Amino acid sequence: MKNRITEILGSRYPILQAPMGWIARAQLASAVSNAGGFGIIETSSGRLDELREEFVKMKTLTDKPWGINVAQAFVRDPDIVSFVADQGVKFVTTSAGDPNKYCEALKGRGLTVFHVVPTLAAAQKAVAAGVDGLVVEGGEGGGFKNSRDVATMVLLPLICSKLGVPVIAAGGITDGRSMAAAFALGAEGVQMGTRMVSAAESPVHRNWKDMIVNAKETDTVFLNRQGPGPALRALRTERTTRLELEPPANIMGELANALDLYFGGDMEAAIALSGQVAGRIESVKPVAEILAETIAEFEAVTAELGAKYGRAG
Repeated sequence: MKNRITEILGSRYPILQAPMGWIARAQLASAVSNAGGFGIIETSSGRLDELREEFVKMKTLTDKPWGINVAQAFVRDPDIVSFVADQGVKFVTTSAGDPNKYCEALKGRGLTVFHVVPTLAAAQKAVAAGVDGLVVEGGEGGGFKNSRDVATMVLLPLICSKLGVPVIAAGGITDGRSMAAAFALGAEGVQMGTRMVSAAESPVHRNWKDMIVNAKETDTVFLNRQGPGPALRALRTERTTRLELEPPANIMGELANALDLYFGGDMEAAIALSGQVAGRIESVKPVAEILAETIAEFEAVTAELGAKYGRAG
């Protein structure tokens, strides 16, 4: 598959793995890159010393292209541009902050920069800042969200109709059918988060993966809509159901024991960030299988639509 996204990434497929804190490290990201997608290493954990080790591992686990995300709200290193550029990657996404903060400096170091946006206004600001493209993230996706969430079905075609930069769709993407829908709405690439959390190579505890597999489409909650701090979407548990009804004074404090959930399997210890698409995920599969099935279904769906609705001449 060839388009602007695969040309920029250098990957076989225009499928990226979301840069999820603690999760998007070498084990998962290398599996994605080796399978033809594009793995991204996170920085939202803020553990830059640990991430240096992940970068070394990444270079031993794959010879395929990969990138780094700069989660601005969680990175405190004033030299983050050099930290990223020195890893030899060519592609970076920026998120959770002002696109003007690092765009010029990153591009000055030879990096291609895409910024994650939840609204048209944010997309316009990012393009004005000089980004090379956008990750357009719908409110049904998991993780930290804009408090005024807009679904991918509305947000993606709106932004694509107003701006001409390459767009990667995020939020609600889990297979070839949803990828085809994103392309119909104007995207040239897709990013998968929850689907990758549940992948065999994901480092999270099996309890989290099983909860995704067993989830219904209604089994996420949207927390902290009124602030202060970020809103977020997570799996419904006893803890998150309570937080939905009784918002805490500090939502970030609810993530203090995240590692007990992520890797210890205690699903009530913190908040399991996941998207609504958990309701469509039916099994844990290896990354290579997920990507191969996605591409095969994408091709089948687009061919079927062309044959069913296309007109000759």
